[in-house]
Amino acid sequence: MSDFVIEHVLEIDAPAATVWHVIADLERYPEWNAFVVSCRSTLEVGAPIDMRVRVLPFLAQPQRETIQEHVPGQRLCYGLPPGATGALASQRCHHVEALGPTCARYTSRFQLSGWLAPVVRGLLGAQLRRGFTEMSAGIQKRAESRAL
Repeated sequence: MSDFVIEHVLEIDAPAATVWHVIADLERYPEWNAFVVSCRSTLEVGAPIDMRVRVLPFLAQPQRETIQEHVPGQRLCYGLPPGATGALASQRCHHVEALGPTCARYTSRFQLSGWLAPVVRGLLGAQLRRGFTEMSAGIQKRAESRAL
């Protein structure tokens, strides 16, 4: 049983605070995010995060996960805990690190584990890779346009 991991690391020409603002400004996701087309949460650890995720081009499905870690300005992780059967668990993390006053490193990491992970990877792996790639690029574009 192997985990399914999608990771992107981008250097963004914007201050770390600007990159973080794009990530944490959930209300504005519909303006720039083609993958997570809506998102609501208090971002408090243990709180729900309610999203509509466009895995397939014709459907934005509701997804409720739980905030697992939140270090404002630096790191936000959320996901699904492993169920009683260990079928599937997920974790999605955003990490922002200042490289200087006008440059930041953004790391996006998604991990799916459990005995059902290979099935999900086979059925939806390409769509998930596309979605997370588009979202990471969207964060970069939005942050860089706001840093001008």
